Amino acid sequence: MPSTKHTHKHVEAADIAHHVATKLDEIGQRYTSGRRMIVESLTAAKRPLSIPEILETTTGLAQSSAYRNLTVLENAGVVVRVITTDEWARFELSEDIMGHHHHMVCSKCGWVDDVRIPDAMEHELDAALAKVASKAGFVMAHHRLDVVGICKACK
Repeated sequence: MPSTKHTHKHVEAADIAHHVATKLDEIGQRYTSGRRMIVESLTAAKRPLSIPEILETTTGLAQSSAYRNLTVLENAGVVVRVITTDEWARFELSEDIMGHHHHMVCSKCGWVDDVRIPDAMEHELDAALAKVASKAGFVMAHHRLDVVGICKACK
């Protein structure tokens, strides 16, 4: 069974800023004000955000700048893209920062919400998925799980 550690983190903003700055430095990038605004927006959010949602929560950040900065933050490994069923990808801080979790994705409107499940269930999932991977000759490092369905608003 893979040695994934499931954590439910509460991370302070200063710790997030330090982590992001360090990861950006590792790829030769700076923690600019635009990147800081995006990280602060994603930190405050309780779920992954689309670019329009990020722009609603930031001041003076152009859409083209948001795209460029999100790409750099993704390359640094501090932001991950969550693919949905609508035209907008959603973005969130990496599990290194926010802890392991899963997503519920609405197949009608593309809404995404975070889901955390109990550690015992996570370990059962790891064991089952490692068994499936092993049968396919695959060595599992970790898992990501999206539950796709219809949200309350679309029902």
